Amino acid sequence: MTGFVSFVGSGPGDPELLTLKAVDRLKRADAVLFDDLSSGPILSHAGPGADLIGVGKRAGRPSPRQHHVSRLLVDYAADGGRVVRLKGGDGGLFGRLEEELVALREAGIPYEIVPGVPSAVAAAAAAGIPLTRRLTARRVQFVTGHDVTGTLPTDIDIGALADPAACTVVYMGKRTFPDLAETLMARGLPPETPAMLAEGVSTEHQRITRSTVGALADSLREAPGDLPALIFYGPLADA
Repeated sequence: MTGFVSFVGSGPGDPELLTLKAVDRLKRADAVLFDDLSSGPILSHAGPGADLIGVGKRAGRPSPRQHHVSRLLVDYAADGGRVVRLKGGDGGLFGRLEEELVALREAGIPYEIVPGVPSAVAAAAAAGIPLTRRLTARRVQFVTGHDVTGTLPTDIDIGALADPAACTVVYMGKRTFPDLAETLMARGLPPETPAMLAEGVSTEHQRITRSTVGALADSLREAPGDLPALIFYGPLADA
């Protein structure tokens, strides 16, 4: 009998930000494959008999290869298990969701997607700012700070990212932001554009640092740190 996979967004880390549906799927799961950012107290919602398998990927650290993670999903579900694939934030935002969906479709395994609170939304809330504002920030854009090689993507739209009227959120960009900022400033973005670094969002390690694009790039070049973070810049980062 074929099992079922629930792709569950765990939110940014605070278990109180889990949805009711997410908690329900965790309680009923036979196996939970979780990312690093979905571990800790969030896993306390899993049933006592569930297999808990860490499959997280972190820059600069040994990580399971994607085909191995997809294979585990298929194998557990093929044995008839109820499987939760627990992803930080919302799995559809830079969460490698599509590769795992393709593997399940090819294996004929049914699935559902349970959305989670995106980390960018939680970070803005923690900082006490909105992501949009009438007249000055009608557009918000999310971008990844690195490609599959761990370096700054070469195919990003620098013109759009240098738009001073947009609120831009950079995921996974602490190590590449100095290069990005240099490119943005060369394209006309003022170095004094407000910026904000949100680290360890919604966890006990949370730290919000307000700065400017130029100053933040300098500080990250010297000491990027290890906490997962988001970088905001634009008209809302100084609110």
